[in-house]
Amino acid sequence: MPKDIEAGGRGGFGAKDYEDPPPAPLIDGHEFAKWSFYRAIIAEFVATLLFLYVTVLTVIGYKIQSDVNNGGEICGGVGILGIAWAFGGMIFVLVYCTAGISGGHINPAVTVGLLLARKVSLVRAVLYIVAQCLGAICGCALVKSFQNAHYHTYGGGANSLADGYSTGTGLAAEIIGTFVLVYTVFSATDPKRNARDSHVPVLAPLPIGFAVFMVHLATIPITGTGINPARSFGAAVVFNEDKPWDDQWIFWVGPFIGAAIAAIYHQFILRAGAAKALGSFGSS
Repeated sequence: MPKDIEAGGRGGFGAKDYEDPPPAPLIDGHEFAKWSFYRAIIAEFVATLLFLYVTVLTVIGYKIQSDVNNGGEICGGVGILGIAWAFGGMIFVLVYCTAGISGGHINPAVTVGLLLARKVSLVRAVLYIVAQCLGAICGCALVKSFQNAHYHTYGGGANSLADGYSTGTGLAAEIIGTFVLVYTVFSATDPKRNARDSHVPVLAPLPIGFAVFMVHLATIPITGTGINPARSFGAAVVFNEDKPWDDQWIFWVGPFIGAAIAAIYHQFILRAGAAKALGSFGSS
């Protein structure tokens, strides 16, 4: 009899050659007594700070180098391709570094997706999001201190809807882009997949970083690519101009909707969560 039987006779479920972790409690007061909990929050803060520092500095550097009115060249700098690599590469590096400490979220949308899938507690999710937003603000503040002469001239790396695009288009771009990212996170960290494909050496941060890279290629011309509310919020706070604040809701609502859809799709359709629940109900 094969080990991998998702649904067996009379609605029962057979033995599996992998183990799903138990659902995280919604509120776990014991976490406050663990140093690992605070270490994880610190890791999320520092990782998001470094993420914003490198990526926003790359964006501003590109705009300086390609500004023909300021001695630059039209094809100067890293270009959109280089910016996408900066975002994807930093996510790869930082998820690799922090995955064993905090899970390597570095993004409130990822945290919300994992919360909905019961992978993290509500307490941990809230404090992660606070740490990520504070880290993003500090990272952008560092960029401003390094590029003070150019920071406001070249937009501060802040996200806003590009001219010529409707609000609906921008919102859809953020929803779909975040869905791709969070879906990749679920797939890359799925214990079932890891058990089946143990012969394939897949480093989980690698597909996650590539997902960020590919989404940036597609949506930089539309919204500058948010797919990370902390990234958009931190840049808006430090840049502090009307346009990024007016569009800020797009970079929260879109990613959270995309993350929720990805969580539902992976947990209840691909992982047959709904079928299992129905099977369990029928057997009882």
